[in-house]
Amino acid sequence: MLETKLAVLGLGSRSTLYYLSELNRLYNQAKGGYSTCPFVLLNTDFNAINCLLPNPSNELDAALSVYISEIETYNIQHVLIPNITLHETIDRLQITKNVLHPVHLTIKKVKENNWTKVVLFGSLFSMNATYIKNQFVANGIEVLLPSQEDMLFIDDVRKQIYNETETSELIEKYHSLIDSYSTNNPVILSCTELSILKPKGNKNLLDMADVQIEEAIKHCMT
Repeated sequence: MLETKLAVLGLGSRSTLYYLSELNRLYNQAKGGYSTCPFVLLNTDFNAINCLLPNPSNELDAALSVYISEIETYNIQHVLIPNITLHETIDRLQITKNVLHPVHLTIKKVKENNWTKVVLFGSLFSMNATYIKNQFVANGIEVLLPSQEDMLFIDDVRKQIYNETETSELIEKYHSLIDSYSTNNPVILSCTELSILKPKGNKNLLDMADVQIEEAIKHCMT
């Protein structure tokens, strides 16, 4: 029986399914056959958590702590959390397991690529907040933002993907916007909904969700 080293916290349905699908796809790609990634899934009542987002609060700490306390009892080493914004709250909690942190892992990847300036795509909240930007700046990485008009459009893309109401025209415009901004500087995706329908093959695009997933696969393979 395979040793299970990874726990996944189930959050928004569509974004969590993206993570699970990618974990299984990449693991199967490496192992072949009918292999699937060994992990434990703890599904949350995401409605109770989502209504408290995006700002950290004592109430959000308490809602999330219930699930973190349960994960702490599991015989696993690593935790994957399919929501970028939620990591600001995760940082406030006491966790002994290794959290596969999207911001920390992305900073490491940006440095490996020798990038010193990036454009941040995310929710309207995360693009305007200091949580991600300050950590990048502290590591010598300049953060640029899209125009106000483009930020509003990106946030609309996020909402429509979450609600599964996106159109082909919307996604085509979203892809064109990424291509435009990534011509001069790398684009960082910091929202799980934006990850789901991103363009493929753009070497100047770095997705925080994919960085998390790839790190999880490394640990599952060792």
